[in-house]
Amino acid sequence: MSSGRPRVALVLASSTGGVGRHVRSLTEQLVKSGHRVDVYGPAATEELFGFRAVGAGFAPLEIPARPHPLRDATAVATLRRRVRADRPDVVHAHGLRAGLVAAAAGRRPLVVTWHNMLMPTQARNPVLRGLERVVARSADLTLTASDDLIARVLRLGGRDVRPGPVAAPTLDPPTKTRDQVRAELGVDGPLVLTVGRLHPQKRLDVLIDASAGWAPATVVIAGSGPEENALRTRAAEHNAPVRFLGHRTDVAELLAACDVAVVTSDWEARQLFAQETLRAGRPLVATAVGGVPGLVGDGARLVPPGDPKAVGAAVRALLDDPDAAATLAARGAEVAASWPDEATVAAHAAAVYAELRGVPSASGAPS
Repeated sequence: MSSGRPRVALVLASSTGGVGRHVRSLTEQLVKSGHRVDVYGPAATEELFGFRAVGAGFAPLEIPARPHPLRDATAVATLRRRVRADRPDVVHAHGLRAGLVAAAAGRRPLVVTWHNMLMPTQARNPVLRGLERVVARSADLTLTASDDLIARVLRLGGRDVRPGPVAAPTLDPPTKTRDQVRAELGVDGPLVLTVGRLHPQKRLDVLIDASAGWAPATVVIAGSGPEENALRTRAAEHNAPVRFLGHRTDVAELLAACDVAVVTSDWEARQLFAQETLRAGRPLVATAVGGVPGLVGDGARLVPPGDPKAVGAAVRALLDDPDAAATLAARGAEVAASWPDEATVAAHAAAVYAELRGVPSASGAPS
């Protein structure tokens, strides 16, 4: 085999958040290191993340968020045609939906990164469990964003399963001051922030319920998703001090303006907003789920999932004690300094590609 930089196909399904941002980061770093990269995903992901703008090829591949026999078959046929024409040296799929389509397309070697766990209601669905098993057993090598996902893939029959670091893309420095952002938002008192997709897994209902005891604080939720209408209704019914901002690209400014950041998810791997918060030096309250405890260490206040009272008490304590909040934020920044950056994450992936091709890697094959 050639020892040159391989041609890599990155495959993703519908994404407006962490997975898409990770693929965008990986794409940019691989291109910088001399790889030829083609991204196959929904047209909306190109509009949102701009893969072509960082030097990659892009071809639309409409993989729906949920299994759909006809649309999935169309996606498989489309991807099969693309990889036959482009002849990538490695196919790297991100997420179960993309992994399933990539496995059925048949191009090898296949790497699949697992970014998410099936939630309890999903795990009771035999179809989804079967799809998990197919993806686990089809990949030549599986990377996972958290240790509990390693155990899950191994139980499902995965052959070569390893940790796969996921770095939050570095945010540009804020272009507005804290006071400017708060004035634009119309916020006078304390500001509590969360950023993410409005999806049941994020349990933003817990955040809304917890906010009742935070007056005069304002809760700002930045993101879009299928739960938006239900969450707006819940906030109105509870007379909660919550503002919905929709999708935002000024996360650095929002973090600079906030007093406390919150993650209330039922499960997360390497939660990107948690990473952004600690890197920005802001205090974080997060649920102790999935890969979050190992990610943040003692750099965040951890609470049980699904517990509005625990979230409420933790946030209220930090709002009432600025010194404790500052100490927590400083510890968080120290933790963040130990995380791999985007270039290191891409080098890890490149070493995996080289290993699968039987080519020596300058950085060594990861294990």
